[in-house]
Amino acid sequence: MSTHVEPEVLLEKVGRAGVITMNRPKVLNALNLTMIRQIYPQLKKWETDNDTDFVIIKAAGGKAFCAGGDIRAVTEAGKVGDPLAQDFFREEYILNNAIGTCRKPYIALIDGITMGGGVGLSVHGRFRVATEKTLFAMPETAIGLFPDVGGGYFLPRLRGRLGLFLALTGFRLKGRDVQRAGVATHFVESKKIPDLEKELVDLKSPSAEDVTRVLDTYQNKSSLDSDKPFVLDKHMSDIDRLFSASSVEGIMQNLKADGSEFAKKQAETLSKMSPTSLKITYKQLQAGASMSLQDVLVMEYRLSQACMRGCDFYEGVRAVLVDKDQNPKWNPSTVEEVSDESLEHCFSSLGERDLTL
Repeated sequence: MSTHVEPEVLLEKVGRAGVITMNRPKVLNALNLTMIRQIYPQLKKWETDNDTDFVIIKAAGGKAFCAGGDIRAVTEAGKVGDPLAQDFFREEYILNNAIGTCRKPYIALIDGITMGGGVGLSVHGRFRVATEKTLFAMPETAIGLFPDVGGGYFLPRLRGRLGLFLALTGFRLKGRDVQRAGVATHFVESKKIPDLEKELVDLKSPSAEDVTRVLDTYQNKSSLDSDKPFVLDKHMSDIDRLFSASSVEGIMQNLKADGSEFAKKQAETLSKMSPTSLKITYKQLQAGASMSLQDVLVMEYRLSQACMRGCDFYEGVRAVLVDKDQNPKWNPSTVEEVSDESLEHCFSSLGERDLTL
């Protein structure tokens, strides 16, 4: 009996569209280096190919678009000095940049769980279509990492302090709220996605405006949850006020002093996160607000390698993904103990090992 091995990513031409399908549904389409190495050259080829007008990225399985990067493999590599710990981040960020600079319309159908690396495969593209099944988060501070894949670029560009709030707390947005937050450009009901895809593929030499028109039409036909307010609506002024402090310590003080139920909950959440990750993330978003996507990715590559040199990333992955005891022992254990000097070191140049785009 021959064992048929499913490819981890499908790359096909459908009409004049290049279609990428993540195909690891059993592991929620977690992104690994093999997939990155297949997607990147194909995307670059389609970008210059006269027979390809636009790109669609979607996923198999119906549950997840992509729940993140294959982080366990990366930490295993980091422990033994395997180059995967460098190659994964480097090539992932190069792909994120290729999506962000793609000259043809890039449409991500984020119909399901979209976190971390999955956000990187979608958010920098021209069009991001959420459905009621979309679950968005950047949960990296809980595993001793930081919201990478260009998080330093897109998060500070969300309204007010929303991006910083999402980055530090890992707060999850669902369905229509993903669009209301500005992470998705459109909301379409999940059952309409196959028809939407067919209509897109049938377009003849479409411009970005043509794609927009089709997506707008489907969005207008999707009334599910349209009467419900944005989940953070009533908290937005609090988020802007409480998260506008000039340091992580300041934010924590604000939350404790505020005393509201919402503030208490956020203070409790932040107290569980890696103190080093919180401080890296704050500085990353502060700097990224005025940087290009390219400069952000260069900065984030430096940060990724600092996390590989440190201990919190390994401990976070152990506690959350491996042993699942949800009880990481962070070192340092408080934000006050994370020195400015150690933080600066995370952001410093890697010289010839820096990411070049």
